[in-house]
Amino acid sequence: MPHSLLIVDDSKVSRMMIKSRFSQLQPDWALQEAQTGDEAVAMVRAQAPDFITMDVNMPGMNGFEAVAHIRQFNRSTKIAMLTANIQESSRTRASELDVTFIQKPVTEPAIRLAINYFLTAA
Repeated sequence: MPHSLLIVDDSKVSRMMIKSRFSQLQPDWALQEAQTGDEAVAMVRAQAPDFITMDVNMPGMNGFEAVAHIRQFNRSTKIAMLTANIQESSRTRASELDVTFIQKPVTEPAIRLAINYFLTAA
């Protein structure tokens, strides 16, 4: 059975790039998109994906807040913070939430890191 991935980013361009890279590397995965933290929480509550890529800086609920909400009802979905926000405090917060931290830009090596994390952590 193919895996499912939810791509969460307020930037349409970033979502398109992430989706394109995953489609090339994992063509059998089912891909969904959310543009806000609130939308992501609602989507995970309705039907949890296997994996999530989550941006940090988004209007409204940021990525860390969205992950904290998701973790209240879902501990099994593997989450990668895929972000340009590389401050040490962001890395620490990601660790506290039990998610991996992958630095943008959305390159093939970055997406391979996410895939490796998802599949070894699954």
